[in-house]
Amino acid sequence: MTTTLPPIIVGDADHATLCDLVDACADVQGDVAGYLERELDRASVVPADRVPPGVVTMNARLSFRDDRTGEVRAATLVYPGEADIAAGRISVMTPVGAALIGLAEGQSIAWQTRRGEQRALTVLAVAR
Repeated sequence: MTTTLPPIIVGDADHATLCDLVDACADVQGDVAGYLERELDRASVVPADRVPPGVVTMNARLSFRDDRTGEVRAATLVYPGEADIAAGRISVMTPVGAALIGLAEGQSIAWQTRRGEQRALTVLAVAR
């Protein structure tokens, strides 16, 4: 499992909205909010129209692989109120959602589940 964090890119509009979301959720979802905040702090923030193709943004449709099991999933990264696991809409306020934001196709990241398990995923494809 990779331990070095990959570089990530987040558009300025997504970054501002996500920072507000972190502030609003810190009391209720402190662990995930803290993780997302750390990801946002290390992100390269660029104008929204300068986010390269193939980078996971909010509302992007993507496929990724669980590097432990080999399972490939298709999903859309959404805000908490739009989440629906059965429909493949993953909230950015979940550990896997927070791990996905800003990754580019081909990048892998290690993350921790709510149960404390260490996992890794690789982004395979992104459509916006």
